Amino acid sequence: MSRYCPITGKGPMTGNARSHSERATRRKWNVNLQKYKININGQTVEVRMSARAFRTLNKTVKAGK
Repeated sequence: MSRYCPITGKGPMTGNARSHSERATRRKWNVNLQKYKININGQTVEVRMSARAFRTLNKTVKAGK
């Protein structure tokens, strides 16, 4: 299973890890994927999505109430 958020489309980012002596080695920052149970059309579905996407979904649901 890839580190990919199906809601936002976010994937892993790459860059350099910098040591104290400024040596650069390649590294990867993965997306913070979590399992959430969300209600879609009256059915509870378990989805792996990023924590940021879940927070945004909760914000829009609370604003709609």
